[in-house]
Amino acid sequence: MSKLLPMAGARGAEASDPPFERIAIVGFGLIGASIALGVRRLWPSVLIVAVDRKDVIETAMRAHAADVGADDLVVAADVQLVVLAAPVLENIRLLAGLAAHVPGEAVVTDVGSTKRETVAAARALPERLTFVGGHPLAGAAVGGVEAARPDLFEGRPWILTPPSGAASPAQAAVSAFVEALGARVHLMTPEAHDSTVAYLSHLPQLAASALMHLVGERTGAEGLALAGRGLRDTTRLASSPPDIWRDINTSNADNIARAIDELVDILLRLRPGTGNSGDALEQTFQSAARWKRLLEGD
Repeated sequence: MSKLLPMAGARGAEASDPPFERIAIVGFGLIGASIALGVRRLWPSVLIVAVDRKDVIETAMRAHAADVGADDLVVAADVQLVVLAAPVLENIRLLAGLAAHVPGEAVVTDVGSTKRETVAAARALPERLTFVGGHPLAGAAVGGVEAARPDLFEGRPWILTPPSGAASPAQAAVSAFVEALGARVHLMTPEAHDSTVAYLSHLPQLAASALMHLVGERTGAEGLALAGRGLRDTTRLASSPPDIWRDINTSNADNIARAIDELVDILLRLRPGTGNSGDALEQTFQSAARWKRLLEGD
């Protein structure tokens, strides 16, 4: 039996009615803990259940981000919302056993960076557990509960991949929940999501990590001491922990492989001595500058 860890302290009044009165967050890393802190700021009366390792829960308690916690789903029996915030493949494993731990009706969502495999696994849930896939496009260079903050999602997109068909009460409730956290809701199919984020998120992460690895291995500490802001800005993502990226690489392999191949093709066209490298460089730089201006809103 898991040990239940209560958090002392009264909860104050809140400005608006919360979509859910009792929520469980499974995985108290950067995203899960930031959701909890955002909920705590908006709706102090909401019961927040943390599911993670004991040391992580203790950190969450000290940050007043959870009311109770344990290392398995036994504490989530009476919640109205389950947020799966573990790595993707762990979320899929959790979905398989969720019905045994949550006997009543509840909405289930996730924050995973890939959606097709998770949505497919969720089809096995009983009807009383309604799944709405989700992915907040927010983060930080450093992960973990210690880096969490309540404003992490403000102004950021939060993609939902609900079941096909008419909008459901569960989708409306999850939308209201994430919009209250400051996010902007976008609806996509799981297939469109995975294809899009392969370019928006997964390729940039892998490219930044590969670049930092190569530069560090070839120049060493003495060379890095000479680096300017360009390298620092370009490789900001290289501090990301590898654990969640193993699952992303596995669960979106086809889209990521295609994106990498396309990037390699562009780099090969820019390689000096390959005939039209000068023209390719000019075209690529002009295109890149145009898209960068659009990205920055200029």
